[in-house]
Amino acid sequence: MPDEVLVASSDHTCTLTLNRPHKRNALNASMIALLRSTLERVAADPEVRVIIVRANGSAFCAGLDLREMAAQREAGEADLGGLEKVLEDLEACPQPTIAAVQGDAVAGGCELALHCDLRVAADTARFSMPLARIGLAVPVTLTWKLVDTIGAAKTNELLFTGEAVAAESACTLGLVNRVVPADELDSAVASLAHQIIQNAPLSVRAMKAFVRRATSLHRTLARDDLEEMHRRVRSSADLQEGLAAQRERRAPRFRGQ
Repeated sequence: MPDEVLVASSDHTCTLTLNRPHKRNALNASMIALLRSTLERVAADPEVRVIIVRANGSAFCAGLDLREMAAQREAGEADLGGLEKVLEDLEACPQPTIAAVQGDAVAGGCELALHCDLRVAADTARFSMPLARIGLAVPVTLTWKLVDTIGAAKTNELLFTGEAVAAESACTLGLVNRVVPADELDSAVASLAHQIIQNAPLSVRAMKAFVRRATSLHRTLARDDLEEMHRRVRSSADLQEGLAAQRERRAPRFRGQ
């Protein structure tokens, strides 16, 4: 099996490439573990000044692996903890991070891009959070991340409908910083990384820390009741039905249980 996450470093830049294109780069447990260990190592490397997250294939990331999630659900409840932890690791990296989004960024894939400091999208990219279509809910802190980025009203629309947002619309919303032609994505991201690398690394790291502190106040808010609601969703019969409907390529029959 080829490496599911490729790592390459040059010119003070570390590039992490999701490499499971036959599964639309859906994140399984082994990919999440590899991303976590890689981010821990790269975050501590003073030679790395920029981290790029990209993907091979037509999709950026389809979110969590639904087959693996279905197996977890059969065993009790779907575990989203690994995804949340890798997103926290990514956000906590002291270096600026850039997502290069060439195709669909779905659910956890959308959040993966969102937890990078900057997002450059190809004009072929799309962003969606269709978790309600399978009976899941976005974890509390990840919902708040969306609200911080695009506001409450647009977050509501994105989550309630599950509809995909095209790259230009995503840019208007603030989901991405720049949209470029698909064949120029890699060069545009490399150019942006080069701009950052030319600046004083201590200054850039300090200013990233300043911004992150300003946007992390929600982590101190009480949310035990919300976490309990999320736990109920993860162990619901509706989630089991939603996953079964995905496998069987039919419309789900949700009962609110």
